[in-house]
Amino acid sequence: MSDITPAVESHGAAAVLDPPIAAEVGGDGRLTPGAVAWSLFEGARNPYIILITIYIFAPYVAAVMVGDPIRGQEVISRWSQYGGWVVMATAPILGSSIDKLGRRKTWLALIVAAMVPMMFALWFAKPDGSGLSVTTTMLIITSIGVMFSFTEVLHNSLLVRAAGLGAAHKASGLALALGNAFAVAALGFTAWAFALPGKVHWAWVPAHPLFGLDPLTHEPERVVALLAAGIFGLGALPLFFFTPDAPPTGTPVLKAFADGFKSLVRMVLTVGQYKDAAVYLASRMFYVDGMNAVLIYAGVYATGVMKWGPLEMLFFGIFLSVLAVLGGFVGRWMDEVWGPKGSVRVSIGMSLLGIIAFLGMAPDKILYVWAFDPAAHAPLWNGPFFTTWPEVIFILIGFSNAIFITAQYASSRTLLTRLTPPEQTGAFFGVYALSGVATGWLGPMMVNLGTKLTHTQQGGFATITILLTIGFLGLMFVRGGGRRPA
Repeated sequence: MSDITPAVESHGAAAVLDPPIAAEVGGDGRLTPGAVAWSLFEGARNPYIILITIYIFAPYVAAVMVGDPIRGQEVISRWSQYGGWVVMATAPILGSSIDKLGRRKTWLALIVAAMVPMMFALWFAKPDGSGLSVTTTMLIITSIGVMFSFTEVLHNSLLVRAAGLGAAHKASGLALALGNAFAVAALGFTAWAFALPGKVHWAWVPAHPLFGLDPLTHEPERVVALLAAGIFGLGALPLFFFTPDAPPTGTPVLKAFADGFKSLVRMVLTVGQYKDAAVYLASRMFYVDGMNAVLIYAGVYATGVMKWGPLEMLFFGIFLSVLAVLGGFVGRWMDEVWGPKGSVRVSIGMSLLGIIAFLGMAPDKILYVWAFDPAAHAPLWNGPFFTTWPEVIFILIGFSNAIFITAQYASSRTLLTRLTPPEQTGAFFGVYALSGVATGWLGPMMVNLGTKLTHTQQGGFATITILLTIGFLGLMFVRGGGRRPA
C-alpha cells in the first residue's frame, strides 16, 4: 500500500513551524523543475517501503532467514520497536530545529549517501547465514528506517520552497502519485523479471529469471534490495540539482537544536490549551499506530498464515497498491456525507473488521467457521497463484484495509482543520506531524508482545485491535468535526 506507510505518515513539522519564511516564498501555481524534483524524491523513496518493509524482503527474512514466520514476526516487530524509540527521541527535535539549521540539502545528501549503500548491502542477507546474519540484517533495516524518517522531516520542509504556496498542493499530489506509480512498477518488474520465470509459460515472460538469479538461494527475493537502492539513488539526484534550498542561518548546530527543543515544548503547550484538538491528537496517535502496524506486518502475516511465497506477495502488493489510490476518493466522499470525524470513525471501524476477518483466515479456513479442503475443490483459474477461495477472500479483505486506511489518512488532516483556530494552524499541524512519530514504537511493541505471549502470528496481529479501539473511543470525546451545514 504505497505512500501510506508509517514512514510516509511521520511527516516532519518543519514546514509549518515558520510561517513568515514560508510566506516569502511565492508561486504562481505552476510546477517548476524544482517542484517536480521534490516530488520525484518522494516517489523514488517509496519502493523501499513496498519492496523491503512490507511485501518481499521482510517476509523473506521472517520465513527463510529466521526460519519460522512466527518467530520472524517477533524478531521484526522487536527491531521495529527499537527503531521507533530512536525516531521518537530524535525526529521531533530535528523537525522543530530545521528552520534554525538553515540549509537542508546538505543534511539530506549525507543521509541519502548513507542509506543507499546500506540498501545495497541487504543483497548479502543470504539464507544460509554466510553473508549477513539476521541480527546484522535487522540492524541495517532499522538504521535505514530511522534515516528514512529523517529524510521525511528534511524533505517535507522543502515543499514550499520547491513549489511555492500556489503549487504546494500540486507537488504534494504528484509525489503521492509517483510513489504509487514507482511502487507498482517496481513490484511489476520484479514479478516479470524474477518471480514469474520458471513458474508460467506465458509468451511475454522470460523462461528464466533475468541475470541468472538462482531461486534456490533466494536471489529473486534479495535482488529487491538492489532495485530499491537504485531507484532511490537515481530518483533523489534531481532534488539536489533543481530544488532550491533554504538560506544559511549562521546558527551553530548545537544552538539550533537547543532552540528547536524549546520551540517544540512551546508548540505542545499551545496545543494543550485546546481540549478537543488535544484529545483528537492523542486519539490519533493510537489509531494511526494501529493502522501503520497493519501495513507493516501484512506481508509477514500473509507469508506465515496463508503460506504465500514471493510470487503471491508481489501480486498482493500490486493489487493493494492500486486499490489504495481509491482510498483518497473514498475519504473525500465520506467527508462530505458524514464529516471528517465520521469518516475517520468509519475508516477505523472498517479496519477493525478487516483485522478480525484476517484472523479467521487460513488456507483451509474461511472467516473462522467455513472449512475448505483445497484438494476437494478445483482451482478457480489455471494460474500460478490465488487459485482458492481462501486466498481470494484474504485479498478482498486486504482491498478493504487498503481503501479505508488510506481514507483515514486523508480525513484525519481535514478533521484537524475543523478543530483548530486559524491563527494556531502552524502549531497544531506541527504537533499533528510529530504525533505520527512520537508513538511509532507502540504498534511494533504490541505486535511483538502478542506474538511472544501467544506464540502465534494471529495473537500478535490481534493486539492491533486494541490500538484502533482506543483511538475510536477517544474520538467519542471530541466535539466538532461533523458535516458542514449545506
